[in-house]
Amino acid sequence: MTAQRKSRSGRMETLTAWLRPGWFKALGDPNRLAIVARLACAAKPMTVSEVGGCCGVHISGVSRHLALLRAAGVVAAEKIGREVRYRLNLSDLTGALRGLADAIDACEPSELCNPPREGRKK
Repeated sequence: MTAQRKSRSGRMETLTAWLRPGWFKALGDPNRLAIVARLACAAKPMTVSEVGGCCGVHISGVSRHLALLRAAGVVAAEKIGREVRYRLNLSDLTGALRGLADAIDACEPSELCNPPREGRKK
């Protein structure tokens, strides 16, 4: 295997490592994106009812969306007394998105469209 092929393979592995299906699934809904935007602009963690003003979804739906975002690691929750307050996992989210962008930048466009296959000659 040539050094160039190892390098290409390594870049593809790096890119694949940054692709997080759970995050893309969690962020793939317009209501959840509205919730993320609301939390991103908030000066403090918010309750479900405070977040609920972002979209035309009933509070129970907002709660389910927050649970899915939490399971994906996009938001964090902290119980304070009887309330649960939600905030974005900003450092994790921005770090992962920057890492993904850097991994894409490191690949040549033809590599993304035509990943190397075993037995295929360059």
